[in-house]
Amino acid sequence: MKSLIVRFAKDESGATAVEYGLIAAGISVAIIAVIQGLGNNLKTAFSSLSSALK
Repeated sequence: MKSLIVRFAKDESGATAVEYGLIAAGISVAIIAVIQGLGNNLKTAFSSLSSALK
């Protein structure tokens, strides 16, 4: 039983998929944060442009 637990602890066959999933999640969060920041800046820019043209 002890050898079975040791083999299970040393098995890294699924670790790569989990790591890729965590990297993809981190990149997604970063992209969402950048898009939200740009969206607010664009909204402000277009609002000021619209008021300047009136």
